[in-house]
Amino acid sequence: MKNTLNIRSFAIISVIFAGILFRFIPHYPNFTPIAAIALFSGAFLNKKYLAYFIPLIIMFLSDLIIGFHSTMIFVYLSIAITVLMGNVLLKKIKTVNVVGASLLSSSLFFIITNFGMWATTNLYPKDFNGLLQAYTMAIPFFNNGIMGDAFYSLLILGAFSFVDNKYLKTNIITNK
Repeated sequence: MKNTLNIRSFAIISVIFAGILFRFIPHYPNFTPIAAIALFSGAFLNKKYLAYFIPLIIMFLSDLIIGFHSTMIFVYLSIAITVLMGNVLLKKIKTVNVVGASLLSSSLFFIITNFGMWATTNLYPKDFNGLLQAYTMAIPFFNNGIMGDAFYSLLILGAFSFVDNKYLKTNIITNK
């Protein structure tokens, strides 16, 4: 039992450090593991405060170095919603569920953060056409987000689910 907790703790701490590291490694815009980590946290952590804390602390710690901007509240809100989606939509880790949750996460992130960009900056007129322009200009980032979220979600959730089912076979932190 203690060994299982150590393996799980190590896996979770590794995810946190990998999440921070991947924010600093050069990558395509929005091709990051943060949404996947949020889905992972929602799916696998029973302690809900940890499920929300982990992806948000990854963002906060890395943002201390990268820098904050006016739309951060929208980014953090999107991540918190993604944790909730992981908890609700990923009771069973199946490829179709992971891809669906990942696509929904990418879509909500796109809608929420680009609304935030439109609402809090002077880049776009404050009318419906300006909002449409904000969404249109963000489409290339959306494509990267979809690909990154799907890739990292399948990798992280698939790998952890495999290890959990094959080697740990307990429900210490997995959803029951």
